Amino acid sequence: MTTEQWFVGPLPRGPREARPPDDLEPGAQPCGDLSWSRPPSQHGDPPKVERKDVQEQLPEASPSTPSPEPLAPGSGHAPPRLPLDTMFSPITEQLRYLLKKADDFQSYLIYSRDQVQKEQLAKAMPTFLKMCEPYFLYLEAAARSMPPIYGALQELVRKGLLEISQQLTLRLEQLVLMYASFGFVDLEETDPLSISCFFCGRFSISPSHEVSIFRYCAPAAYTASRFPRYLYKKMRWNLETTPEPRSRGQNSHMDYYFLCYRDTWEDTGKSPANSCPQIQKLWSIGRWVPLGPAEDDLYSWILCPQPPGDYQQLLTIGFEEPSHMLATDLLVQILTGQAGQARPPSEAGLAAWAAQGS
Repeated sequence: MTTEQWFVGPLPRGPREARPPDDLEPGAQPCGDLSWSRPPSQHGDPPKVERKDVQEQLPEASPSTPSPEPLAPGSGHAPPRLPLDTMFSPITEQLRYLLKKADDFQSYLIYSRDQVQKEQLAKAMPTFLKMCEPYFLYLEAAARSMPPIYGALQELVRKGLLEISQQLTLRLEQLVLMYASFGFVDLEETDPLSISCFFCGRFSISPSHEVSIFRYCAPAAYTASRFPRYLYKKMRWNLETTPEPRSRGQNSHMDYYFLCYRDTWEDTGKSPANSCPQIQKLWSIGRWVPLGPAEDDLYSWILCPQPPGDYQQLLTIGFEEPSHMLATDLLVQILTGQAGQARPPSEAGLAAWAAQGS
């Protein structure tokens, strides 16, 4: 995997200024396949993986022990497995590497005394986010995809991988917000060149259903027309449904789910001085309800400035924002609870949507 050079020429540095990232040279290869290259330096303290009862479950392994594989049904005994610390070592080292890069980008932005080539800095942030995508793909797929791939240790491994994914997600969100505060990137969703949200991984919940995760750097109005009113989105999940091979004449389709909050101050007309800050935002998970135009009406799509849509609330969470990891856990519970539906929501028709939302 080759990577383009992120900055064209060096920027002047002050006495306190950190160096630019070490691998910003032509031909650098900061992120490879899922074997993850060793980082040049160590940084940060990634989440620790619980090891209770692990030593009792796992025999001592030598450095040449192969990677863990699921135990085949009916086998007489379990093959040797790696201790969790050893298994997580390349994953946590890659996390330190990416966190160090994020710190370098931040220091480079803060301490550069030149007003410098706005285009270069604006291009660097999307490139860095793209660089993190294979890592997110691995973390979420290994932790959430069905069936589990780590057998009896799946829950321990799952927790460790998802905590790493959440830590990197929040650091990238912080970095994008800082770039936006300096005016180098735009967070406005209606701007096609903005960084309103970024990709945080993908996993499957069945052979025909795959979920992609996106996080909004700052809460955004549910639609550009601000309808429904007082509703703001923080995460989005794209659920792609692929027809089974024996199903003919059916195409894959996408449904959209959101983590949103309703601003109760705006909704009730009360000012912050007359309200309790803890009950300002009522969080929920809901589904995008398309209101038109019809998918096969190309002419109407061209004339439509913005596709109209509504919000079908599926789960009320409360006044406390759920963590990045918990929000996706709740969505999976919603989706698996709907697994028995005869057909996907996007094919049910607007009348059915309205009936469900009432």
